[in-house]
Amino acid sequence: MNWNKLTQVGQIEEIKELSMTQPVLIFKHSTRCSVSSMSLDRLLRNWKPEDTEKIVPYFLDLIAYRELSDRVEDEFGVPHQSPQIILIKNGVAVYDNSHFGISYPEIMGQI
Repeated sequence: MNWNKLTQVGQIEEIKELSMTQPVLIFKHSTRCSVSSMSLDRLLRNWKPEDTEKIVPYFLDLIAYRELSDRVEDEFGVPHQSPQIILIKNGVAVYDNSHFGISYPEIMGQI
């Protein structure tokens, strides 16, 4: 999986613009949480190379960029969880899930 790293506030606007033509997935990951690591591993094991043509994946390290995570919460109106996925279409969050609710088939079913 070829993640785009979400590291700067300005990228939030880029994500909104990009989502007008292609869905964007944000994965919020805590490097200190075993549940987050397991959810990430399950997603990575199921991801197919051709999925990148359907959805643009962004990775947000919550430990390194906690303030940016708070900004994502404010911008998209999705209360913070960890781990968490947020699917953005047309500039707005259309789907989110967290912990063991993070499911590759559900994500792909939303796009």
